[in-house]
Amino acid sequence: MRTDTGQVFRLEDYRPSDWLIPRTSLTFRLDPDRTRVVAELTIERRAGVAVSTPLVLDGDGIALLAISVDGVPLEPGSYEATPQQLTIAAPPRARSFRLTIETETAPSANTALMGIYRSGGNYCTQCEAEGFRRITYFLDRPDVLSVYKVRIEARRAEAPLLLANGNPGPAGELADGWHFAEWFDPHPKPSYLFALVAGDLAEVADEFVTMSGRKVRLGIFVEHGKQDRAAYAMEALKRSMRWDEETFGREYDLDVFNIVAVSDFNMGAMENKGLNIFNDKYVLADRETATDADFANIEAIIAHEYFHNWTGNRITCRDWFQLCLKEGLTVFRDHEFSADERSRAVERIADVRTLRAHQFPEDQGPLAHPVRPRRYREINNFYTATVYEKGSEVVGMIRTILGAEDFRRGMDLYFERHDGEAATIEDFVKVFEDVSGRDLSQFSLWYHQAGTPNLMVSAAHDANAATLTLEIEQSVPPTPGESRKKAMHIPLAFGLVGADGNDIACSSVSGATVENGVIHLRKRRHVIRFEGLPERPAISLNRGFSAPVTIAFDQPLQERMLLARNDGDLFSRWQALTGLMSGALIEAAGAIRGRKAAKIAPELSQICLETVRSQALEPAYKALALTLPAEADIAREIGSNIDPDAILSARNLLAGVIATANADSFVSTYESLADTGGYSPDAASAGRRALRNVMLDYVTLATASPDIAARQYRGAGNMTDRAAALSVLTMRHPGSAEATEALADFEARFGNDPLVMDKWFQIQAIAPGDGAVDRVRALMTHPGFSLGNPNRVRSLIGTYTTANQTGFHRIDGAGYELLAEIALSVDPKNPQLSARLATAFRSWRSLEEARRERARATLSRIKAAPALSADLRDIVERTLA
Repeated sequence: MRTDTGQVFRLEDYRPSDWLIPRTSLTFRLDPDRTRVVAELTIERRAGVAVSTPLVLDGDGIALLAISVDGVPLEPGSYEATPQQLTIAAPPRARSFRLTIETETAPSANTALMGIYRSGGNYCTQCEAEGFRRITYFLDRPDVLSVYKVRIEARRAEAPLLLANGNPGPAGELADGWHFAEWFDPHPKPSYLFALVAGDLAEVADEFVTMSGRKVRLGIFVEHGKQDRAAYAMEALKRSMRWDEETFGREYDLDVFNIVAVSDFNMGAMENKGLNIFNDKYVLADRETATDADFANIEAIIAHEYFHNWTGNRITCRDWFQLCLKEGLTVFRDHEFSADERSRAVERIADVRTLRAHQFPEDQGPLAHPVRPRRYREINNFYTATVYEKGSEVVGMIRTILGAEDFRRGMDLYFERHDGEAATIEDFVKVFEDVSGRDLSQFSLWYHQAGTPNLMVSAAHDANAATLTLEIEQSVPPTPGESRKKAMHIPLAFGLVGADGNDIACSSVSGATVENGVIHLRKRRHVIRFEGLPERPAISLNRGFSAPVTIAFDQPLQERMLLARNDGDLFSRWQALTGLMSGALIEAAGAIRGRKAAKIAPELSQICLETVRSQALEPAYKALALTLPAEADIAREIGSNIDPDAILSARNLLAGVIATANADSFVSTYESLADTGGYSPDAASAGRRALRNVMLDYVTLATASPDIAARQYRGAGNMTDRAAALSVLTMRHPGSAEATEALADFEARFGNDPLVMDKWFQIQAIAPGDGAVDRVRALMTHPGFSLGNPNRVRSLIGTYTTANQTGFHRIDGAGYELLAEIALSVDPKNPQLSARLATAFRSWRSLEEARRERARATLSRIKAAPALSADLRDIVERTLA
């Protein structure tokens, strides 16, 4: 593990490497405790670099065994090797030479899961962002691209399967039960995309024929006995490949494409060229063990990593400050894929819910940073919702501004112009300027300026003049290191809705550029006048969530209700209803905190009933519309002096009012949606199950009885319905005989399947109340839980700290102390995991005083602990700043 040097990397300090490594040849002699790596590197001095320039290669805990130049061993005094760096002060004067380095590493002892490590008896690598330097000394930076040839040697009995990037080459037997396999990747790539897998895994094989007629062999490698659970992942892969050809004209470029599923993995998946390595939770699925959400995640993440083949691999990022160039762009692509494969409106709502739940709090707290950061101390801590989710939204805004045709032309030019290069955000934006003739310099502030813009909106209607006047003022709040913000170019989609629910047109618009239903906001303040409107319309703003902004608009209640019932833009219709719910929850939480009677307007229950009964709305949409805003969402809306207990009480009150008012209709809806045929994970079937399980929660509240949920649990024919019933029992009737029996049954059925048991841990981690801390501590002693496995830690501890607001933010600070203990325990072995856990403190300043002080004290205690990793110290210090 690297120690914290305190070094801060700045975008303005970037300069190209003095040296290049155009060719890399690696030989691995695999052993659990003493793996030997021979790296033969073709080193080239960049043109114009002085011959006296030293060669400095990165390392991280490297043990050097031998080193030579052009076959001649170097004298000890001619180089300096530390575990962190290799320096040759006077390299050969020739522009190019061959450097051979032999190193040794211990995969079994590598608990950080970076570099090469062993997982379940299999060798595996993870090199993004800076893991390759744990394998050998190298110029471990994204702008050094190399062609890789790899030879892997291993004991056949231990590792019959030997995989690396690229196309397979020679393979055969060696002496003493060893064998070898060689791989060659003809496409230059940075070291972070290197991959190796060796072990004993079963293959699910298939074939894909590209649009030019080439046959590509597809392989998904999983634990023996789990091949059937990889079938959906394989189907998702083939659909992804076809979609990328049809939508972006991108054809796959190797002879093989392999995916390997492992259980010990810090990330969701990794896009290594031609050899994607996945957390097995995003590969394995069947009706008995996976929910509909699991199937949807597998589809999306398989697509995401495959799409990286072009947006990330063929075109990579020049430096880590450009991370959003591959991640935000590829998230945009996988969102588009999911929207095409499923329901565009439903997927858009789901994407925005994720953005608001994870990225908005990031923008509003001490960890805020631009989509393209300007500085970092530990790059692992910048794989954030801002880079991924907000980065995707920025790409979407480019398409909104340019239109679909020019956007596609820009993407085509990007692929043509920068294939095989390490590119920048400026390169990306320029292609769209070139194809459209537009100046996107102001728009580019979305990449460079942190914070979520807020729009203050007011409206006035003049019936005599038949005009509607909108005043819109934009502001971006201060963020760490950036107090003054410039006006952004915000594309704000809108509609004017008449009393009958249909959009109405105006005769003219002045005060801002309006194109294709989009107002282009470029100034601090706009006064926009719509003419030809004798009746005041309901104003539908930010349709389709055209820009990631917040809007403060004191819109009349009747207009908001009209939009919640009738807005033709389904995202805005959902937004109107969830906004009504949020307002009711905030008002109720305030009353409860002030020890006053909380009231819920009956119209809200009526709109929910109308939504459920609508024949025009699909079940998946209804399920989202009827789902109350999460406690964390309401806390974010309140903004300061937050009391999680009052928010939970308000949420329970609102859910109960809606359930009681609509009890009969919700029961009949629940019963009508029962599965009558076989299980299918398709979008329509999943939508019906989603609505049925939302109804289950409401019906359980209305009846104040666990009977229906217990009956669904016992009769469930798939994991979606089983897990939903178990969740309702543990949330609505904790400690009841029915809940206790169902938890025990679930464990008995699935106790030997770690991925399914993750759901068991998650469901219990979410159950609110003061008892959550003790329950989580008890679950940590369960035989199926291990602090050494990231999936187990995320399922229990990660869920508890992010999804259990009353449990984590317990008034006495016990939840904070629990997280501190775990983070400090995990940190020496897996710094990435400990740092990600610590981000749960990011909103501590918004809490009421008692909780706020206890959170601050806990963070200070973590900070004072000795020997913190760079990852954890970075998060804690920025959170406290």
